[in-house]
Amino acid sequence: MLKEFKEFAMRGNVVDLAVGVIIGAAFGKIVDSLVKDIIMPPIGLLLGKVDFSNLYILLKDGDKLAGPYPTLKAAQDAGAVTLNYGLFVNAAFTFVIVAFAVFLLVKGINNLRRKEEAVPAEPAAPPEDILLLREIRDSLKK
Repeated sequence: MLKEFKEFAMRGNVVDLAVGVIIGAAFGKIVDSLVKDIIMPPIGLLLGKVDFSNLYILLKDGDKLAGPYPTLKAAQDAGAVTLNYGLFVNAAFTFVIVAFAVFLLVKGINNLRRKEEAVPAEPAAPPEDILLLREIRDSLKK
């Protein structure tokens, strides 16, 4: 059974999938940081010093402390029920960036495939009987 599992795990597709998942997870962290730390702060600044991660709608005050709450974390710590639309905006930006990166990757791969298809293959060698007939023709011309 261990041998069968080893054969399964060492197939090219399984290893490629594992590498893709690992790289995808790392890429996701990079994109998440890009959105939270690079893209959203200038957008928030342009919109009047808004921190998107703290945008929420208070649905119900917390049991520990009544609102208003200065931050989303304070509201959650107080046990308040919130609708976190700012976090959703961050997640939507993250998704758009990842989707665009995947689109560019697929587009690049498709361009490489088209270039490979566009290169004409060498014509097949003529059959031996044709070669013999050509030799005979050339001999008769002399």
